[in-house]
Amino acid sequence: MQMQTADATSTSKRRFADLVGYGTVIATIAMLFFFLVLPVSTIMARAFYNNGEITFRYFPLLFSNELLMHSIGNSLMIGIMTTILATLLSFPLAVINVKWEFPGKGLLMGLLLVPMVMPPFVGAIGLLRFFARRGSVNLALMDMEWIDTPIDWLGPENMFWAVVVLEVLHLYPIMYLNLSASLANVDPSVEEVATTLGVPKWKQLKDIVWPLARPGYFAGAIIVFIWALTDLGTPLLVGYHETIPVQIFNMITDVNENPVGYALVFLVILMTIAFFLLSKLALGSKKYEMMAKGHVTSGKRKAGWVSLPLIYALVGLTVFIALVPHIAVIITAVSNKWFMTVLPEQYTLDHFSQVFQTSLSLIGIKNSFIFAGLSTLVDLILGLLIAYVIVRKLIPFPGLLDGLVMIPLALPGIVLAFGYVVTYSDTFLDPLHNPVPLLVIAYAIRRLPYMVRSASAGLQQMSPSLEEASTTFGASRFHTLRKITVPLVTANLIAGALLCFSYAMLDVSDSLILAMKENFYPLTKAIYVLFLEQGSGELLASALGVIGMAILAACIMGASLLLGKKMGELFRS
Repeated sequence: MQMQTADATSTSKRRFADLVGYGTVIATIAMLFFFLVLPVSTIMARAFYNNGEITFRYFPLLFSNELLMHSIGNSLMIGIMTTILATLLSFPLAVINVKWEFPGKGLLMGLLLVPMVMPPFVGAIGLLRFFARRGSVNLALMDMEWIDTPIDWLGPENMFWAVVVLEVLHLYPIMYLNLSASLANVDPSVEEVATTLGVPKWKQLKDIVWPLARPGYFAGAIIVFIWALTDLGTPLLVGYHETIPVQIFNMITDVNENPVGYALVFLVILMTIAFFLLSKLALGSKKYEMMAKGHVTSGKRKAGWVSLPLIYALVGLTVFIALVPHIAVIITAVSNKWFMTVLPEQYTLDHFSQVFQTSLSLIGIKNSFIFAGLSTLVDLILGLLIAYVIVRKLIPFPGLLDGLVMIPLALPGIVLAFGYVVTYSDTFLDPLHNPVPLLVIAYAIRRLPYMVRSASAGLQQMSPSLEEASTTFGASRFHTLRKITVPLVTANLIAGALLCFSYAMLDVSDSLILAMKENFYPLTKAIYVLFLEQGSGELLASALGVIGMAILAACIMGASLLLGKKMGELFRS
């Protein structure tokens, strides 16, 4: 009798595992096929197919178009310069974080992550006010008699660098998190042996630490590069329109009349794939395994009276510069009577009250909460199931499922949004009539990797013996999952959900492209439209940007507190 009961229980376990495992795989593949593979395939097909025959004529038209080729070159340079400058900024900061102890470290290193709480296109609003010809910076320099005539900081010849600086200030935390995680995993005994042998510290850093941390660096660098390459909002607001994303954005309305857009988006896809492959080739077949990993306290040195001021200067200056766009937006949002003065003559909170009295602002806030909330719910359910299948190995080759889910990290948002418009026009999902389903799906797919990574981290720290004990005493797998597994990884799930929700709230590419009617505008589209309005539009856009920044800041801080040092793992491709 007991044998029969045991066999029945074992059979029930296998059936449940198969149901969860293969059901999750089928649901994931279906979702990614219809809303990732199909849109991308449609773009690729239309780039080579027209009126029932194969054609290559769109690419000669693309390569002969001076504006588009110039835009491609500009976007590539933005990506390259952003990656280089973010690396130069982040590497010493990561070394300080991992190798040194000093008073106030937790606060200062936490402030380094502040730029993650606001997309750079919002910071551009404040930066335009500060660095205009008659803006605060020029007026301050003229008051101090450092210059006689205003500097055209944001003139045509300087717009490129304005975009690069904004991108660097927004994206360096991703590089910093990845480098910190990689450096922390370097076995300190390797450096100790080198020190014993008389190898100088700078040579250890160059020949030992950097090569061992290289995989983590490339994981962060490729995300930073592609993000900067395909960012739409920043060049759009700065006024630097000769970039790939802005050109694609301008082609959305006449894509059927101007099919060169298909060739341009296809080129972006090829570039994305190529740069991912190059990052893998850069690592080659080299091995980076160590006998042991670094520990939080291993190899750390206390900063002395010589190094401490240098550390404070570097970290403090970085934090200050990174906060300038945020400060500029906040000051703009509370400014009153600000004309030809370094700072406003008066301050007011009226712009915030006007935000809640303006229909467009209210529509943007309400829609973003709804869209982001629905997409987060999708990510929460699907992400937990996918992580459970991967970590508990409920199917053969779980690594393939893990790799499949990470694909959205490599796909630029503007490509996905463009693909949705092309694929689902004249269907029940046509974004021209009702973009809500596609917005929710786009938000969910692009943030799903964060939830999977977060849930996986929690499940890996939880012993499966707890679940086995529950099922041994007769509990069903579903009951075990609901009563034991989920409660024990709740902190990770909440952290992942906060990240998914916050980044969906302030999504730029999908929101600007898919939301075509005012009653469907999310928060970022409302900010953009308000910014373009004459009069008080810039002030209302700034106030709305500060509200969005506060929402995102609360979510990021909550996720950081819950995930701790594993935060950087979410941004690895």
